[in-house]
Amino acid sequence: MPSQPNEQPVAKMWSGRFREPLNTTFESWQRSFPFDWRLVPYEVEASIAHARAIEAAGILTSEELLQMEQGLRAVAKQQAEQGEAIVAANPQAEDVHHYVELELTKQIGDLALKLHTGRSRNEQIATDMRLFVREAIDNTLAGLTAWRKALIDLAESAGEASMPSYTHLQRAEPVLIAHWVLAYVTMIERDASRLTDARKRMNLCPLGSGAVAGATLALDRTIAARALGFEAPTPNSMDATSDRDFALEITQAIATLGIHISRFAEELTLYSTAEFGFLDLPEAFSTGSSAMPQKKNPDLTELIRGKSGRLLGAATTLATLIKGLPLAYNKDLQEGQEPVFDAADTIAGILSVLPAFTSSLKFRFDRMKTAAETGYLNAMAAATYLTHKGVPFRKAHEHIGNAVRLGLETNRELQHLTLDELRTISPEFSEDFFAAIALEATLDCHNVIGGTARTRVAAALADARRRVSAESPSESAKLE
Repeated sequence: MPSQPNEQPVAKMWSGRFREPLNTTFESWQRSFPFDWRLVPYEVEASIAHARAIEAAGILTSEELLQMEQGLRAVAKQQAEQGEAIVAANPQAEDVHHYVELELTKQIGDLALKLHTGRSRNEQIATDMRLFVREAIDNTLAGLTAWRKALIDLAESAGEASMPSYTHLQRAEPVLIAHWVLAYVTMIERDASRLTDARKRMNLCPLGSGAVAGATLALDRTIAARALGFEAPTPNSMDATSDRDFALEITQAIATLGIHISRFAEELTLYSTAEFGFLDLPEAFSTGSSAMPQKKNPDLTELIRGKSGRLLGAATTLATLIKGLPLAYNKDLQEGQEPVFDAADTIAGILSVLPAFTSSLKFRFDRMKTAAETGYLNAMAAATYLTHKGVPFRKAHEHIGNAVRLGLETNRELQHLTLDELRTISPEFSEDFFAAIALEATLDCHNVIGGTARTRVAAALADARRRVSAESPSESAKLE
């Protein structure tokens, strides 16, 4: 007697060919709905776009399209109200696509089964993830703009106050505090440009690509692309369903951003120690010790350093996952969703606190100025002084090195040596030397584009303010 088809309470989207039930442990283990449930809003929007395309192809009537759109909106509303609770409430849902189909069937009956005409889950997940990534990029860019504004405000509030700069973590030359802060503004402008470029590249619509070879209906793919705010349909169906470059780019760009944020956090952690004493970390973003009553710990900056490693991990996971996959879609790609979600959530969390934290920073200007005026940080300016007197730089370097040695041996800074002592080293020293190595002069001798001269920093700060003020979130860039 021939075996009967296995009867299950809810049919799988692929169950027709199968006769044996799934191993229950495997069925639970391979489900993606416990994490891809968060794609429901994007799945609904992509489904509405596809419904419009198949209506144009004659698969749906205009009345059926309206009914389907209303049903899909109801599914999205239900998910918005219930959140992650839909996972526990729908143990039969294999993935986000299955869930939406099941819930749509509850809303509009068997008409829901027409929605899958001319499409595959392979193109659906590729589309959903692009929509998620596009929104994550927009959110990250908005967060970066807020942080840049906070940094620029911080730089402006520092005025012409100075601090030491460091190379090899040794004091090097004096710089304006604003110059140091603007270094991070420059870094995150690069980060923003990477995210913006990635957004442009990924803004193509996979719908209509089918499982691998393209839709079997003569769909007008531009209908769905326009409906979802994409620039155009993807040009190759095999690439469209297997491409995860957009996910790799956002995780790598966010990982690089995380590195920059981590460097900022590390410097603040160092500068807030008693050994440096350059700033006070705001109490609102710090915690204490359960054992040592005097402690104020830099939890925010330390957590940011830790979370930057998490961002790097997401990028590495995704790159490792993709590197050996043959064309086109493979189930391995299901593992690529969680690293993207985690990277987007992690950077969103960081940027939710970083602007307010930055605005709360308080510098100890006197301590920083004292550090900028001691330790022979004006030695480069002193050597430059001699070059203006006609001394070759190599000889000027040697002369100032000898002057520093004299200062070290007598526990005096360069500006405290006498002119007679300096002239024993080089006859080119004159009375104007001391003015040339004063703090302001030492700063202003770096009068080049990108230098720490006061006029240059003022101009750079104005330019940074102008750039960030010119930015506003593009309404057309947001998911409608």
